[in-house]
Amino acid sequence: MSSSPSILLASASPRRHELLRQLDVTFVVSAANIDESINDGESPRDYVLRMAREKALAGFEQTMGLMPALGSDTIVLLDGRILCKPESRAQAESMLQALSGQTHHVYSAVAIALEPDKVLETVNITAVTFGEMPADWIRRYCQGDEPMDKAGAYAVQGGTGQYIRRIEGSYSGVMGLPLFETAELLRRAGLME
Repeated sequence: MSSSPSILLASASPRRHELLRQLDVTFVVSAANIDESINDGESPRDYVLRMAREKALAGFEQTMGLMPALGSDTIVLLDGRILCKPESRAQAESMLQALSGQTHHVYSAVAIALEPDKVLETVNITAVTFGEMPADWIRRYCQGDEPMDKAGAYAVQGGTGQYIRRIEGSYSGVMGLPLFETAELLRRAGLME
């Protein structure tokens, strides 16, 4: 592994940092500050890809074009409704109550900006099934900080893991950075062997 960074990771997420460290690539971190509003009529897939692309491009701009930037975004989709990060503890509780006993889909998009007009991107979709989560457990869980900066108000690797009955797809994608797809993009970009 070379000592100088080869890409910028445009994310403040410690989970994405931890996951990207598993790949043979050196990187620096600088969060991208973008508007994350959903456009009217935008599909979940289009939304999550646009967020990843905009983060990657914002990161590329931060480097003044000196290095490629990787952006990623994750959303939870339940019955056609996008669940982003909760804005309050009450909203986190409501999200988890809705997810309890249900199957939902986690969309994790990755984009690598190589030039302002050259962005490689992909999306992973994983089905996650929760068993029933007791209401009093949800209430206690939502008093902590864990659900507050996560799409769908949960961390697959955290306390809710005990209620996840089945994952069909990418565990790392549910965490926030699908490693298989990320590695494929890095290879296509010539940034990883």
